[in-house]
Amino acid sequence: QVQLVESGGGLVQAGDSLRLSCGASGGTFSRYDMGWFRQAPGKEREFVGIINWSGDTTYYQDSMKGRFTISRDNAKNTVYLQMDSLKPEDTAVYYCAARLRRGFNRYTEGAQYDYWGQGTQVTVSS
Repeated sequence: QVQLVESGGGLVQAGDSLRLSCGASGGTFSRYDMGWFRQAPGKEREFVGIINWSGDTTYYQDSMKGRFTISRDNAKNTVYLQMDSLKPEDTAVYYCAARLRRGFNRYTEGAQYDYWGQGTQVTVSS
C-alpha cells in the first residue's frame, strides 16, 4: 500500500509561481509512474501531467505545456509540480497519483492510477 501526501498549495496571485510536492511511502517509489491531476469546483477531475518512473519522460495536458513542469527525486520518494505563470483558472485541488509503471498508455485516465493523495488546494487570485 502506497501513501501519498501532497503539500505546497496556497493562495497566490496571477503570474506567480508555486511548487507542489508529493511524498510517497509504503512502497518502492521507483516502481511507479507519477501523475498529477486537478479538480476545480463544479468541474470534472482533469489530467495535468505524468512523469515516468525514472524521471526522463514527461507528458502534459496541452493547456499546461510550457507553464507546468513535473520532476521527481527517487532518493527522496518525492514528485514535484512546478507551476509558473499561474492563472485564476488554475485554481483547483491538485492531486498526485501513482501507478505501477506500464508504459504511456491511457495515462490521462484517473482510473488507471492505483493510489491517490488527499489533495492540496491552489487558489490563484486575479
